[in-house]
Amino acid sequence: MLNQAKRSELFSQYYARWIKVYKDGAIRNVTMQKYLMTQIWVEKLVPNLLTCKLTRTSYQQMLNDYAENHERQTTMDFHHQLKGAILDAVDEGLIDRDPTRKAIIKGKSPREKKQKYLNQFELHTLLTDLTLNTEIDWEWFIVLVAKTGMRFSEALALTPSDFDFAHQSLTISKTWDYKGCGGFLPTKNQSSARKIQIDWQTVIRFSELLKNIPMDKPIFIEGAVFNSTVNDILRRHCIRANIPVITIHGLRHTHASLLLYAGVSIASVARRLGHASMTTTQKTYLHIIHELENQDVELIMRSLSGLN
Repeated sequence: MLNQAKRSELFSQYYARWIKVYKDGAIRNVTMQKYLMTQIWVEKLVPNLLTCKLTRTSYQQMLNDYAENHERQTTMDFHHQLKGAILDAVDEGLIDRDPTRKAIIKGKSPREKKQKYLNQFELHTLLTDLTLNTEIDWEWFIVLVAKTGMRFSEALALTPSDFDFAHQSLTISKTWDYKGCGGFLPTKNQSSARKIQIDWQTVIRFSELLKNIPMDKPIFIEGAVFNSTVNDILRRHCIRANIPVITIHGLRHTHASLLLYAGVSIASVARRLGHASMTTTQKTYLHIIHELENQDVELIMRSLSGLN
């Protein structure tokens, strides 16, 4: 009887319950918000759909309706967030067959993307425009992210104890909950916990800047922190330096791009960025990798022609 009652409940109710049972407390808050947003869309798109009536056709129609207002990649994310719950419903006998099988992912054409990274000359121009004082501030934050490729939340969580000046390294072992109530959180994934080598100029400057800061105190945190505040500072510098306007996350892309163009291996870049796998790095920087491959082809052809 219990199973029959579950079969006749609304899919939106089943999905809400599934999120609470399997995701609440098991995933980061930012990821949880994505699942809750998917739940809102399910309630909007299929308010009267029973779990037992979820077929390939009804599921595909839900995806199609969602895709009318979203890009293809966003629709793919929506599909993945639903699929886990639906497969569990199949395992429980609430749905006879997997309705997600052979699902077709549609979506609007992606908007024209703004430039996400700077070239070496533009980055040099940006760093030259910064006013670097004798006390730690957001200008130094920009420098550190540009030179390490750290995520915004990782850089916010840095304390003096994370710097190993003797070995020119920086330990990334936590993040800062800037979207919530503040405080330390774990890194995004296991691979995100890492050590990053830093250049000797950064070592010298930060060894002076951190002298009077307690070892366990976040060096950039004074009250509430907003991503928009730091991005506005960076934006003003970009405009003043007459270079493309990018975000703090764009500095992470800039760092990775410069390393790839310099010939650093994808594996090393992935480790430095804290990516879970090289596949993530390859997908993110596919355009650069293709450009470098084209250069390699030209180099191969020149080398072969010299053998005659």
